Amino acid sequence: QVQLLESGGGMVQAGRSLRLSCAASGRDLSTYTMGWFRQAPGNEREFVAGIRGSGGNTYYADSVKGRFTMSRDNAKNTVYLQMNNLKPDDTAVYYCNAGAAGLAGPYWGQGTQVTVSS
Repeated sequence: QVQLLESGGGMVQAGRSLRLSCAASGRDLSTYTMGWFRQAPGNEREFVAGIRGSGGNTYYADSVKGRFTMSRDNAKNTVYLQMNNLKPDDTAVYYCNAGAAGLAGPYWGQGTQVTVSS
């Protein structure tokens, strides 16, 4: 059973940075595509960033390109999301996701809250 545990969320002022972590357990996810999604109140869950297992190619939503960087440490079975120059519109619950076949796979974490004040 795959379990994903996010951490690193919090409350920051606009322009500051946060780094989210997602630690996986139950299976070696080094070949899985990992992703970060977010959901703000009243909105649907949306894609933020993804990283392939093989090759490590990364993908970003237009709204975060140039500000967010996703990376992975396969030795630790962990992925990260470095978020710089945060904006109030980035306020949301951020979810980690894993899938063997691509983005939006079947495994989800419980989410971590990110709140950015202006």
